[in-house]
Amino acid sequence: MVLETRAYDVEVLHKSMAACVARRCLSVLGRYRRGAVQSSVAFDVRPAERVAPRPEGKVLEPVGVFEVPKQQGKYETGQLFLHSVFGYRGIVLFPWQARLYDRDVAFPVSEKVDPSAAQGAKEVKGKTHTYYQVLIDARDCPHISQRSQTEAVTFLANHDDSRALYAIPGLDYVSHEDILPYNSTDQVPIQHELFERFLSYDQTKVPPFLARETLCAWQEKNHPWLELSDVHRETTENIRVTVIPFYMGMREAQNSHVYWWRYCIRLENLGTDVVQLRERHWRIFSLSGTLETVRGRGVVGREPVLSKEQPAFQYSSHVSLQASSGHMWGTFRCERPDGSHFDVRIPPFSLESNKDEKTPPSGLHW
Repeated sequence: MVLETRAYDVEVLHKSMAACVARRCLSVLGRYRRGAVQSSVAFDVRPAERVAPRPEGKVLEPVGVFEVPKQQGKYETGQLFLHSVFGYRGIVLFPWQARLYDRDVAFPVSEKVDPSAAQGAKEVKGKTHTYYQVLIDARDCPHISQRSQTEAVTFLANHDDSRALYAIPGLDYVSHEDILPYNSTDQVPIQHELFERFLSYDQTKVPPFLARETLCAWQEKNHPWLELSDVHRETTENIRVTVIPFYMGMREAQNSHVYWWRYCIRLENLGTDVVQLRERHWRIFSLSGTLETVRGRGVVGREPVLSKEQPAFQYSSHVSLQASSGHMWGTFRCERPDGSHFDVRIPPFSLESNKDEKTPPSGLHW
């Protein structure tokens, strides 16, 4: 089952694969060449007769051949893919087994809300779900930067470093269902500064990209700061919010301990109505007994529009507490085209620091 892309045309060699791609990938990234210069732009995966005429002077080059998405099992290190939501090219570094707490799932009677619990509380049973640590192709970053941060994976700097935080560009966490796998004969199909440091090519293997010792050592050393363990999800009026918290470590400041977390949030519009995120409202509870309220316009300086054409927005931010654990929850206020507003719930999630802190985060330092 393959699907091959050529100059503003989509040749479908298997109807079921075409239907899968049409459902899950409205747009993917292809490589265009104008003269000797290459750049990346988005193109629609649609039947050939409905595709707009090819822009003057641009030719679409094949990226690879789609494979059948896995319904069972997981993808291995070295698997090439297109992101089904954001459309970038990437490669799998290694998988993570997370616990997904989906508040939209219907529960048996024994698992419904406890009447004595706090208002809005709900017992949610987690299930195991596979996520992947991946590299993003640097050529595609400019085309997704307005929809998803490409420097979302951050580390605490070492104690003797004047920087509080630093980022590793082009790293992401991807859910299993976001993977559209493909293969390529290119020995360096992904442009990223870490690609050849982390992976080697062996044409006798499937996939042909194998983990180098440097990747294994980096994963082992940074495991406490990279590990994805809990994912929280909730939908309000067709707007789904997914939150993934990460513990980053502890630092001493003014004779007290400060604990840091990173959290990644994705908003997805599952409906057809256009909405725009206008405000955020956070409640942050610390084990020390403090409850902080944070209100503000938009998120990370933006007020993203979620439409049928661009239904998702993803960003990362940070929080610090003077206690080893806490909780966060809140709402996003969204606006409809008619000017009316509604609040989208952010699922409550824990901030836990039960990690081994004997070794500080090393980022890219081996």
